[in-house]
Parts: sequence; structure tokens; C-alpha cells
Amino acid sequence: MDVFARAGRICLGIAVAASGLMQVANASLVRLVPNLPGWVPAPQQAAVVSGVLLSVIGGTIAIGFRIRWAAVALVTLLLAGFAFRLPELAANSGALANPAKILALAGGALLAGFPGNKSAGIAAALFALFFLICGWAHFQYSGFVDGLVPGWIPPGRRFWTYFSAVALLAGGAGTVLPPTRRLAGLLSGLMIFLWVLLLHIPRSIELKSAFELAGVFEALALGGVAWLVAASHAPVRPESTKD
Repeated sequence: MDVFARAGRICLGIAVAASGLMQVANASLVRLVPNLPGWVPAPQQAAVVSGVLLSVIGGTIAIGFRIRWAAVALVTLLLAGFAFRLPELAANSGALANPAKILALAGGALLAGFPGNKSAGIAAALFALFFLICGWAHFQYSGFVDGLVPGWIPPGRRFWTYFSAVALLAGGAGTVLPPTRRLAGLLSGLMIFLWVLLLHIPRSIELKSAFELAGVFEALALGGVAWLVAASHAPVRPESTKD
């Protein structure tokens, strides 16, 4: 197995399992799982039950045991979450990132369980859609993004806001095309993991917020998806020749 496919699968599995444990501990949904509508009864119990499922599914994916069954279960849960996001999308056409994120994670789960050209194409397209939307949002909501950038990193927050916007757009465009998919996926995953270290973990420590801690696992999952997409287009090695 490609080393990046294994790393991506492990990161995705750990992130899903950790998110599930958070739900069980807090009896509330985390960022990987959209908030339930008000008509759903017993939301705390639903969070605990889905948290247990996520923990089992994530652990199974991480260790590579019964991964196809786990992938199907995770895709099903994520698509159900996507359905809950549709009213939000209908009410606000600018709220595209969250539904696209869920689809990107579902594509990564599909690829983890069923590696192949078809699943690779689906996962790459959904991941690219999410990255393109996020890149556009970085320009549109640059003031908000500025506040997320650590102030100690030179040359300044606005520079990194626009830099990351261009990087997101380039990563999204690159993963769509098979010739550039591997490089774009590798670099996109690296960028996300740097965000985990430089942004998400410090924010979760500083703010002591369950929401920010869940963001660490959410970003870890997306970084894993990026590397799964990268591994789906392995480099072509030249055939050896004998004199």
C-alpha cells in the first residue's frame, strides 16, 4: 500500500474515532456531525449513540479491519448529516463550506474503503469542490480569516489569508486533474497538517473550547482525505530494461 494511503487512512480513522469519543464524553455533537434539527427527540442520546458508532467506525478504519464495512457506515452517516445541512444551504447560499466539507469527508471514506479509479475520481472531485469553495471564502471573508491567522507569523495576517486562499484554489484545481492529483493532494494535506499544528491546536489550548478541539480532529480528517486522494494516483515508475 502507498505510504500516503496508509497515513491518510490512519489520520481519517483517528480523527473520526476521537470525534466520536468527544460526543460520548460531552453528550453533544461535534463539528464532524451537523447539529440536529429541533424536531429530533433526545438530542443528547442521539449524540452519544452516534458517538459510539463513530468511535467504532474510526477505530476500524485506523487499524484497517473490516474497512469496507466501516467505510460504508461512515459514508452513510456523513450523507445523513449532509441532508440535515440542506435547509441551511437553502436559507443561505453563502453557507456552502459545511455541506461541501461533509461531502469531501464522505468521498475520502469511500476511497479508503474502496480504492479504485471510480472512487478516486469521486473523492478527488468532492475534495476539490470543498477546497475551491474555501479558497473563494477566504477572499470573501478575509477579515474573519485574518483573525484566525497567528499574529506572530511574518509578514502579516492578510498576506497569509490571501496566500492560503490561492493555495486552496490551486489545490482544488490540481486534485481534479489526474496528472497533478498526487502533487496537489500531497501539498494540500501538508498545508492542512501545518494548520493543525500552527492554528487549531494552539486555539484549542488557548480558548479551552470543545468546538476548537473538535476542529483539530476535523482538520486531521481532511488532511487524511487529501493524502488518500494523492495516493489514488501513484507515480508511474519506468520499466527496468536489461542490456
